[in-house]
Amino acid sequence: MASTTTRVLRLLSLLQDRSATGRELAERLGVAERTLRQDIQRLRELGYPVHATRGAVGGYRLGQGAKMPPLLLDDDEAVAVALAVGLAEDGSTGIADIDASLTRALAKLQQILPKRLQHKVTALRSATAVGPATVGSREPDAPVPAETLTVVAGAIRDGATLLVTHADAETEVEPYRLISWRRRWFLVAYDLGTHTWRALPVAGLTGVRSASRRFAARSLPDDDLVAFVLREVAKTGWKVQARVTVLAPAETVIARINPAVGIVEAVDSHTSVLFTGADALETIAIYLSMLMMDFRVDGPPELVAHIRTLARRYTEALDA
Repeated sequence: MASTTTRVLRLLSLLQDRSATGRELAERLGVAERTLRQDIQRLRELGYPVHATRGAVGGYRLGQGAKMPPLLLDDDEAVAVALAVGLAEDGSTGIADIDASLTRALAKLQQILPKRLQHKVTALRSATAVGPATVGSREPDAPVPAETLTVVAGAIRDGATLLVTHADAETEVEPYRLISWRRRWFLVAYDLGTHTWRALPVAGLTGVRSASRRFAARSLPDDDLVAFVLREVAKTGWKVQARVTVLAPAETVIARINPAVGIVEAVDSHTSVLFTGADALETIAIYLSMLMMDFRVDGPPELVAHIRTLARRYTEALDA
């Protein structure tokens, strides 16, 4: 029989997963139901609100208490919480007085993480930068398996090349940084096939595996790799690309837009060009309406037609 402390911790883990009958819990723990009841009482004395219900579907479940007792997390849960808290600490939460709490929570979790999990969390955090928050319509999420991020972060930490499959073609890349932006992940890497720097959307990689070949770090394409990713995304990273002439100086437009919206180039002292993109025409139209400047859509034609439809609807709404 396991020691009392070990058994009680095991019981707590079982109760955190779901409710269960006394017989089920006793069988899982390999003890008599009387011993189970004693262990339930020990948990209650420690501050865990274990509720009991009678009847055919009765049993034990962990409820809400008046204070916060310790939690038991499995390996994947611990890594997920540590990474999520770390990303929130690195980024801007927009919530007053929360940064200190995040730092304390992360410190407590890292202190008790086993070495094997600490290495995983450290690799993911050190390999990741967080992009700026944006205002307006958010693009659809592009979730990435945790294992993929772990492989990429490990290669960045070790300075080892990766074999990545993108658009049904496999290429070897030197990975440098993971960028988390708007619930999407991008990999800043040097493509050894095309000899170019790329911002690869990790969700679009159908295969990622370590090539285990060490490389010497190159000069980066930009001191700010988040800015590099935002520029690459604005140029090529969206389903819909747009070119817009804005009747205002480039510095005025740059001061107005979020850097995630697009790239601005000067035409002359009174005119500039905005290159932008999104996964939907509607999102680009929202961006343009927020400029609060006169503009002309150079393309694509579908965006021109969409804005004409919006103009008609707005006009009819005023004439009604």
